[in-house]
Amino acid sequence: MLDTLDERIAFYRKKCGLTQEELAEKCSVTPQAVSKWENAITSPDISLLPQLAEIFGVSCDELLGARKPEAVAVAQNEFDPSRAVLKIRVITDEARVNLNLPLEIVKLLLASGAIGAIDLVEDESLKGAKSALENIDLDRVIALANAGVMGKLVEIEVNEENTKVEIWVE
Repeated sequence: MLDTLDERIAFYRKKCGLTQEELAEKCSVTPQAVSKWENAITSPDISLLPQLAEIFGVSCDELLGARKPEAVAVAQNEFDPSRAVLKIRVITDEARVNLNLPLEIVKLLLASGAIGAIDLVEDESLKGAKSALENIDLDRVIALANAGVMGKLVEIEVNEENTKVEIWVE
């Protein structure tokens, strides 16, 4: 588990295949600054956090170590499906895709047979995501959402493709 900001910066930098020098250049800081971040001598300026998150393809919350609950049950009287959003996040070496779709629209498209999870990703650079999405039953994801389950419902890592797929309902 990555418990500290310095560990997360080093982990995500390496995961992205960046050297300290390359990350420094992207952030307009010195390589020594990145080294100090990774060795817990200093921390990046708060204004750099969104840029670092963007470079790493993670949220600021993830970069800072804040974790949303994986999934939580919401009381039926507190859940309004007309306001819920289905979020599909795909991260590969070549691309980062975030789809935010109103849950009601997804329901209509599924009911009409117009889409499946695989149809949401067409880019060839996302072939690892396609293999992960082939096995996702969006009808079940919708059923969970209708039952009041919110948060991260699916997380798939395809290591040989270096791909991560997450599905959230919020």
